[in-house]
Amino acid sequence: MKLLIIGAGGVGTSAAQIIKRAGKGGNWAKEIVIADYNEKRAKLVAKQLNEKRFIPAQVDAGSADSIKELIGAYKPDFILNAVEPAFNETIFDTCYETGVGYMDCAMTLSTPDKRAPYRKAGIKLGDYQFARNTKWKNKGVMALVGSGVEPGMADVFAAYAQKHLFDKIDEVNVRDGDNYEGGGDFGFSVWTTIEECLNPPVIWEKGKGWYTTERFSEPEEFFFPGGIGDVEVVNVEHEEVMLVPRVIKCNRVTFKYGVPREFRQLLLNLESVGMANAKKKIKVGKESIAPRDFLVKVVPSPVESTGKMTGKGCAGTWVTGWKGGKYRSVYLYQVADNQDCMKKYGTNSVVAQTAVNPVIMLELISKGIWKEAGVHGPESFDPDPFVERLAKYEFPAGIREMDSEYSESLNEQALVSYLK
Repeated sequence: MKLLIIGAGGVGTSAAQIIKRAGKGGNWAKEIVIADYNEKRAKLVAKQLNEKRFIPAQVDAGSADSIKELIGAYKPDFILNAVEPAFNETIFDTCYETGVGYMDCAMTLSTPDKRAPYRKAGIKLGDYQFARNTKWKNKGVMALVGSGVEPGMADVFAAYAQKHLFDKIDEVNVRDGDNYEGGGDFGFSVWTTIEECLNPPVIWEKGKGWYTTERFSEPEEFFFPGGIGDVEVVNVEHEEVMLVPRVIKCNRVTFKYGVPREFRQLLLNLESVGMANAKKKIKVGKESIAPRDFLVKVVPSPVESTGKMTGKGCAGTWVTGWKGGKYRSVYLYQVADNQDCMKKYGTNSVVAQTAVNPVIMLELISKGIWKEAGVHGPESFDPDPFVERLAKYEFPAGIREMDSEYSESLNEQALVSYLK
């Protein structure tokens, strides 16, 4: 596969580093063009990789002509979109027009319902892309959307649970928490963090469909493995809620994230003074800029500020349902240590944990293991080869059997077996 990565930030850099670190296991990628608006950044990443198949280039992700020029020059089989989702529509449409496979880590943006933003879902994440599924399918081109860690790996875990762990699923609840210290307020894209935290969270229920709730609603304590422990998590807008119920048969889907209370207040304060606005342009001298874009420029880069951060992050999917007539509760997860990721990839664990998943998915696509024209999420494909490769790429998955009727029966069986 000839791959074009648009975006040489944390995720794009991590993806390239992960491919190289895989050694022979990464040879499915014959050529990797790393393109960024800041060509110096792309050249620096390529220099650090120090391998001929990694080629730096300049691109304007907001310009279809710029992307087409790059496609014409390098003729990639697939494009990994590793920039902010504000550019998704342009890159997605350009891939369709040129017949190049498309992958992103976060789907096209939502627009809240104007009359009842905290009750009704407006334009949802990914609606723009799924509305074009038939066109992509008829053209014979594949678009894999939401391929990061969440969404992405979390969706694959839901598919794995449906295939192997349950006879019938009740709820799919994605839960993300950490015990990071010393990394500043933003461990991931400043722009995207503001977007997903301040938009109305979406919940899906069978018979009711998608609906919204108040920001940071329904706080709960959730126990995260890997030495992290209990973390308060709250509802946040996220793609899994839009993706999972399209494929996985269940009754409810939610996403909750461990957003510290002081950080929630910081985001609300930014909004109250207009600094979270991504659309309104403000003239500064001869130039105009959106307040959120200005914040992106002045807030310390997460790639740099998290270099000394310590702790671990856990991403996973808590699935409940029935197995053998008994109610079961299981958490499938992946834990990443920040300092370990810094040593291996030169990037923080948040972006490295995000980047490994599209790398695995691209390998599966390149080998014809995952193949289906049209617009799809990761939950649409066989989860087994993906889960197997997590360990190969140094991000092994875990499973935690939580208290339930089913776990009690397992313990009873174990005791009987021991006594025999």
